[in-house]
Amino acid sequence: MKHRKRKAKVEKGSPKWMTTYADMITLILVFFVLLFSMSQISEVKFDSVAESFKNRMIFDFMPSPVESKNPTERTEVRENGDDRSDFDEPVDVPEITSEPEEEIEKEKEEAQQLDELMQEVQEFLEKNSLKDIISAERTNKGVVLVLQEQVLFESGEASILESGRPFLGKLRDLLIQVPNHVRVEGHTDDRPIATAKFPSNWELSGARAGSVIRYLQNNDPRLESGRFTAVGYGSTRPVVENNSKENWRKNRRVEIVILESEYDKNEQASPSSS
Repeated sequence: MKHRKRKAKVEKGSPKWMTTYADMITLILVFFVLLFSMSQISEVKFDSVAESFKNRMIFDFMPSPVESKNPTERTEVRENGDDRSDFDEPVDVPEITSEPEEEIEKEKEEAQQLDELMQEVQEFLEKNSLKDIISAERTNKGVVLVLQEQVLFESGEASILESGRPFLGKLRDLLIQVPNHVRVEGHTDDRPIATAKFPSNWELSGARAGSVIRYLQNNDPRLESGRFTAVGYGSTRPVVENNSKENWRKNRRVEIVILESEYDKNEQASPSSS
């Protein structure tokens, strides 16, 4: 019996390798399209993205990696329940500028005035033989005048004595000539006081500081109330140990501080400083 020759089966359509080849060509085309699109950098979009990194991490408010069509027009941000855009109001970087010459000259002038004030106070103390009970010194705070209790007050009282009025009157005339702020501090020794008027040393020290300020102002419009600060420290800041009559006397005092303008600025910035 004769073998029949089978005809080779001819498959229709393109060969199988053509499909793989076409896929490869398509992927290469997509790859080059992607490279081309990445090479076209929009300056506006780049600046917007860079600005967003300055303000905060971009992932806090842009969870999607797909950038919007016009990122500078509107970026929805949910923060504290409000809608806002960091691109609408970019953060301004403050310019670092040197201190103006006028400000430097003003500070020099004020420092010179305080030096002159210090000299006048020293002359007044020497002329009136008050150096034993009133001291004055120039510190980084300004001019500090320390008045012992016996100059201004009776023991346990806060009314100005006649003996202290001439000095306070002279000081008032000097303060009119300078614009500096003045801090009046009341201090006591550590012996307790308990009267109807002053239940403790806190009330006594604060009342004494207030009495000095009231006398210095004396309804004079040239000395504005905003220039003065009254502080009562009680017995918390002794200059010597409270262990003898002499030391108690030294600790019972009122300090009048004519503040240096630069120190006053720093103190206002840090209220807890002393």
